[in-house]
Amino acid sequence: MQHHRSARLPVLFLLSCAALALGACSSAPKKDLTYRSERFNTNSPYEVAVDVAPTAACDAGRRALLSQGYVIEDAKPDAVKARKFFQPERNVHVQINFVLSCLADGDGTEVFANAREVRDELKASSSSAGVSVAGIGSLNLPLGGNGESLVKVGEETITDSDFYGRFFALMQTYIR
Repeated sequence: MQHHRSARLPVLFLLSCAALALGACSSAPKKDLTYRSERFNTNSPYEVAVDVAPTAACDAGRRALLSQGYVIEDAKPDAVKARKFFQPERNVHVQINFVLSCLADGDGTEVFANAREVRDELKASSSSAGVSVAGIGSLNLPLGGNGESLVKVGEETITDSDFYGRFFALMQTYIR
């Protein structure tokens, strides 16, 4: 009987390992599959057609952004990049990065807008110094200063169709 038990142990061990491995596979953390909700709709809030050349359309967009306090970072005849900063709370810093692309479409232009909201928060960090002496132990002492730094806590494309609708309506007033 002893001989049969010892022959079964490796088989039982292998079966146990296989069961554990399969169990680990099923309990692995699931990846964020946000892209699955992406619909690629033909009715997009990010675009508008205008009856002017791409240069005139992007110029109108640049003027609309300037009129609202955006800082123009880059302006080309067919593209504009702008940024605006906000501080809704003492420890929160938000910026909107706006990109405008103007592409010829027949006699007019298709204007595409995309804005991203970047959120940073002020986080406190303290410094300490440590001393370790063999046989006695270690001692950590806080240093005099506490530092604060902005830490990025999120970035997201603005998807609100009203936001883009307001921008495109303002841009239309600058088309000459």
